Amino acid sequence: MLNFEELKSFLNEKADQYNSPDFIEDDPIQIPHRFSLQQDVEIAGFLAATISWGNRKSIIKSAEKMLDIMGNSPYDFVLNHSEKDLEALQDKSIHRTFNGQDFAYFIRQFNKIYKEHESLENLFLVKNQETSFLHAIERFRNGFLETEKHRSHKHVSSPYKNSSSKRIIMFLRWMVRKDKHGVDFGIWKNIDQKHLSIPLDVHTGNISRKLGLVSRTQNDWKTVEELDIAIRKFDENDPAKYDFALFGLGVTKELL
Repeated sequence: MLNFEELKSFLNEKADQYNSPDFIEDDPIQIPHRFSLQQDVEIAGFLAATISWGNRKSIIKSAEKMLDIMGNSPYDFVLNHSEKDLEALQDKSIHRTFNGQDFAYFIRQFNKIYKEHESLENLFLVKNQETSFLHAIERFRNGFLETEKHRSHKHVSSPYKNSSSKRIIMFLRWMVRKDKHGVDFGIWKNIDQKHLSIPLDVHTGNISRKLGLVSRTQNDWKTVEELDIAIRKFDENDPAKYDFALFGLGVTKELL
């Protein structure tokens, strides 16, 4: 087992290796990278992150399908779609269990939010004394989802129910992290990136266990918190950069 300094140096090297523009090509982050208007980036990013499970090629393909439906102008579509546009989505398949009904629901909710807020950032603000996005994600859920239960609720997971909330955590990395390599956008200026966590999935979970960063066997919110403690010791100001290291090590199977 590597000691603390060795592990820190190894992970910094790997983070640097994968945190490069080449990463964008094969990753769902390429979807919001097609836009420059902040609201386009937010909407395209949130939708791409929401369907980010399974094969990355098929995620990108499904996200492109959504962009096509929105005429490649997500913000304009959110603000100016007609009811007929949304009715046409009802029977469409989008990505696995995320279907046309879910897509239409998300568009409606975005419409409500953007009528009141200039940016989704307002719904994710971290309050004083909070050190992670635990409560911010829950506040966002309460603002984004209707109180009446809908099938789409399952696509916005809840850390209060001990979900790792991987897809929202990834979206937050994209929006918040100030990235000198130009992969993450860093367009949200009122949230400190030190509060970010690692999006926990099968790859990052397994690698984290192999490196002794976490001991819990489930990939849930408690494990996200355990990983927070470990990675923030390496870099308390930019902990989410280690997502690139863990992801890269998972994809290359270098540690197997």
